[in-house]
Amino acid sequence: MRFGPWYPLGEARDHAPAAEGVLQLRLAAGLLDYPRGKSAMVHYEHAGDVRAAALAWAKAHGAAGIVCRHLIEDDGATTPAALCAKLVDEFARRFGAVPRFPGRTAGSGDAGDPDTPP
Repeated sequence: MRFGPWYPLGEARDHAPAAEGVLQLRLAAGLLDYPRGKSAMVHYEHAGDVRAAALAWAKAHGAAGIVCRHLIEDDGATTPAALCAKLVDEFARRFGAVPRFPGRTAGSGDAGDPDTPP
């Protein structure tokens, strides 16, 4: 699997594909505290339309200070949904919580749905 380069979330309309894939979002600068370390990652998502998902996330949370990238090549051994679940699981095991948007408490919600209540 291979992800493309990071780009500002505000430019997702120009870079993200209107196709199924996996999306990653992180802080452009700085790190967030997690129970077992620090990371800039704030969100992973599997979407039927990566562009629409990126735009919806930006509308809901804002695009300032967030960069985005998406899956550009997979190994064919797993589905995009399974890959996303694996990334979230690996992140949670390493950092002790799922990725979260700044201002949310560590471990609240679901990395695939930032609006899921704790």
